[in-house]
Amino acid sequence: MSSAKPSSSNAPSSNVPSLRHDWMRDEVSALFALPFNDLLFQAQTVHRQHFNPNQVQVSTLCSIKTGACPEDCKYCPQSARYDTGLEKEKLMQVDAVIEEAKAAKSSGATRFCMGAAWRSPKNKDLPYVVEMVKGVKALGLETCMTLGMLDDKQSSELAAAGLDYYNHNLDTSKEYYGDIITTRTYDDRLNTLQNVRDAGMKVCSGGIVGMGEGEQDRVGLLIQLANMPAHPESVPINMLVRVEGTPFEALDDLDSFDFIRTIAVARIIMPKSHVRLSAGREEMNEQMQAMAFFAGANSIFYGEKLLTTANPEADKDKQLFKRLGIEPEPYSAVEDRREGGNASAVSNVSNGAVEIFEPTAKEAIQQTAQATPLFYNAVS
Repeated sequence: MSSAKPSSSNAPSSNVPSLRHDWMRDEVSALFALPFNDLLFQAQTVHRQHFNPNQVQVSTLCSIKTGACPEDCKYCPQSARYDTGLEKEKLMQVDAVIEEAKAAKSSGATRFCMGAAWRSPKNKDLPYVVEMVKGVKALGLETCMTLGMLDDKQSSELAAAGLDYYNHNLDTSKEYYGDIITTRTYDDRLNTLQNVRDAGMKVCSGGIVGMGEGEQDRVGLLIQLANMPAHPESVPINMLVRVEGTPFEALDDLDSFDFIRTIAVARIIMPKSHVRLSAGREEMNEQMQAMAFFAGANSIFYGEKLLTTANPEADKDKQLFKRLGIEPEPYSAVEDRREGGNASAVSNVSNGAVEIFEPTAKEAIQQTAQATPLFYNAVS
């Protein structure tokens, strides 16, 4: 563990520390090395500073164009290079996508995400994609897309159509990236994210764990995300789904505690971002999912599929939410954060009682800081 001590410049001056964009490797490594209970305590404390701890943002993902992707991502069943038995499908009709969005909204989703297996969208397809965005927005849903790499012009067109979020994952650390993908570079991904940000859209970017990477690669991934000029508003943390026919079909399972640690560290160093419990949930039991929520995950996908891999059914998620006392985050809370409010301190009115979620308990922070000296650096 690092011997880094909290400096006066990093010590919080108020109950809600400012965001940082200068995380060092030894600091983040020390977070990963904390005793498990200490790490989860810190993550939950930070989580309560910025979010209602009993609300989870709910999205639905729709594959608008499936398979035949020219990229060689070793984890992906949609790559044309691997025989996974996946049947390729053309771009969906706009009306069909709108119907899927209506069903998603009726199931409780507040955001509708659309994914296409492209290296980057072709000019002939972009007008249809733009109409999809407009149609979904008209339903009162937030919109998100993942279409591969974008240039500045494409980013501007999607932003003008009203696209709220664009997803483009970094997948792993820069050092390990070449072992996963060779058909596009890490800088290609960073350039797309910059084009998205410059166009005024929100960034959704995270990675996949369990691809044979080491802990330092998970450290590197999170540092890359947290040290961006602006943190991604949404950070999906995916557990590898091993698909027969892909190069990663026989990889060993990632230890569940290592996955939870990744969620917790993401929460601590990107405190205002939604951390999404994403692919791989089908393989997680309810206890592991509950632990992920406690570690700071506060976004999921409803529905049976994540593009082409299984996902828990919406009804199962609703049952789990009920057992845990979790509610879907209302769209109003999303709007509150967009306008600069603090949704974490939102009152929860139920049966006439008003519960205020306090940002933190000062005494608890001080006690934890004494037990784990890195704490002040971790949350400031």
